[in-house]
Amino acid sequence: MRHLVLSRPLVFLDLETTGVNPASDRIVELSLIKVHPDGGRETMTRRVNPGMPIPPLSSRVHGITDADVAGAPPFAQIAPEMLAFIGDADLAGFNIQRFDLPILLRELAQAGLRLDPNGRAVIDAQVIYHRKVPRDLSAAYLLYCGKELDDPHTAQADVEACLEILDAQLAVYPDLPRTPRELSDYFSPRDPNAIDPGGKFVWKNGEAVFAFGKYLDRPLREVAAQDPDYLQWMLTSDFDQTVKDIVRGALQGRFPKR
Repeated sequence: MRHLVLSRPLVFLDLETTGVNPASDRIVELSLIKVHPDGGRETMTRRVNPGMPIPPLSSRVHGITDADVAGAPPFAQIAPEMLAFIGDADLAGFNIQRFDLPILLRELAQAGLRLDPNGRAVIDAQVIYHRKVPRDLSAAYLLYCGKELDDPHTAQADVEACLEILDAQLAVYPDLPRTPRELSDYFSPRDPNAIDPGGKFVWKNGEAVFAFGKYLDRPLREVAAQDPDYLQWMLTSDFDQTVKDIVRGALQGRFPKR
């Protein structure tokens, strides 16, 4: 790197995963590049068996299928090697703060390991990009429609500009789907096994199981019987209404049916 002054190594990290939910999705591939202060570089790239099916929509994004990871090790098996590779390095990536790092820390915790972020610099190139290049409605209107937005932040002007922007985007990017449903699925792929919109519960062997937290992969029916206080806690916490309806039903002996 020509423009960044390093006093210790900097590791660039990218993950490919089973989906886009940092709370529940699993790693299927990881790649790290360690840049040393003297300019030297090391690379570590590994495929990972996530222990769950890779949704077809996710495979369409990164090209990795169940067959590709069938013989790959689980994350817990390669985690010590990865931690040794990172060492005391600072971290960098694109959207690393909201996606890659939360998933990595969760996967490590489930493997009984820890990457201490304290004392490490974390550089997110996406944050820099968004800060330095305006990405609001006015900027999009100028980029795609070639016009300044009059009266920004008035509801009618904004909604009319949004209509023009979407139409212009479809003209600029002919590879995009043409229907609302296809366009929605293209940019917001949903796990076909998800029971709720956020994927907190998923179908596994025909039963609702947890896709997050300390009861990851545990059946909802089992947790309701053994730890109903946890479900009561969920009802008072920041979960969406669909999740709370599922939890409330479980506490009353009613469970989702596929």
